[in-house]
Amino acid sequence: MEHRRRIRDARDRIDALLEAARSVVADATLVPALVESTGLSAQGVELGLWHYLELSPSESELSTLVETSIAASRVHVILAANVFVAALRSLAVACAASASVTVKPSRRDPVLARALVRAAPSLDIEIVESLSVDHLAHMSQAEAHVYGSDETAVAVRASLPRDVLVRAHGTGLGVAVVTSDGSLEEAAQGLAADTVVFDQRGCLSPRIVIVLGDRSRAEAFVRALADQLTQHGRVIPRGNLTPEEKAAAARYAETMRFMGEVVRGDDFAVALGADEGPLVVPPPGRHLTVAVARDLDAAKRLLAPLRAFIVALGTDDARVGKGVVTGARVRVSALGQMQKPPFDGPVDLRAI
Repeated sequence: MEHRRRIRDARDRIDALLEAARSVVADATLVPALVESTGLSAQGVELGLWHYLELSPSESELSTLVETSIAASRVHVILAANVFVAALRSLAVACAASASVTVKPSRRDPVLARALVRAAPSLDIEIVESLSVDHLAHMSQAEAHVYGSDETAVAVRASLPRDVLVRAHGTGLGVAVVTSDGSLEEAAQGLAADTVVFDQRGCLSPRIVIVLGDRSRAEAFVRALADQLTQHGRVIPRGNLTPEEKAAAARYAETMRFMGEVVRGDDFAVALGADEGPLVVPPPGRHLTVAVARDLDAAKRLLAPLRAFIVALGTDDARVGKGVVTGARVRVSALGQMQKPPFDGPVDLRAI
């Protein structure tokens, strides 16, 4: 009886949060505010709000989210600024676990988190700017859900009382596998769609692409991908890069010119590295490293140094693609769907 009541109450809280999200999206002032806070173009913000914010998850997804949550007396959520729509899922995960939730929005991008809390007064979610002594006192035997870099997670864990359970979702990486039998044009179209969302700042965003076959096939894919990124950029322009991101992009392009070849557009870069060479993870901002692998074993060897960070895999053939991440807790999806995981828990299935 107690379990059923907890599940019912958790579902009611999530339903209230989703209703708040639907009302927030209807606010005409939201897009300009998000453009300013995220640095995305207006078209990029609208793409995220209308196509990637989980406003109508399925009954199956909601049931999984609630049934797999573990009850906590209190949950404190610490948000990152990478993907603005992530605030909804993060709050839903917290509300599934507890009726007592506090949230620390990202200082750089607090817009959606604050709007959701304002639109759901019945949930009584408290916004905090930092963890004061008083808040720490109330955290005893509670949970902290930390989103951001591994360094952030380590720092938060060190600052909290020992009896606080920290569920940390740190640095993550998206990879794609293009198999030897699929259409290069269709794979490029799907991968470009995955790349432009949030200007590649999320852990689900593809950054590394393994093309199975020979180098000529990889070269043809690079051309197809560059063409698709050009077309997508005309509809969804890239937003502003920070000075640090611009510097990282310049270093990346120079490095890849030395190691292989680079195709650059107005708002993207696609690089093909040397055969069997080490993989260089590009910075966000629509930059992709393409590598060629003769077979799945070669692909596994290439990805081995990055295995601990891979949280998402996009592929044109899931049966083959899963072979490169066997045993890992990785979201696997079709190319073009990497940014749309089921609303069944954190997008990052790991806990560091």
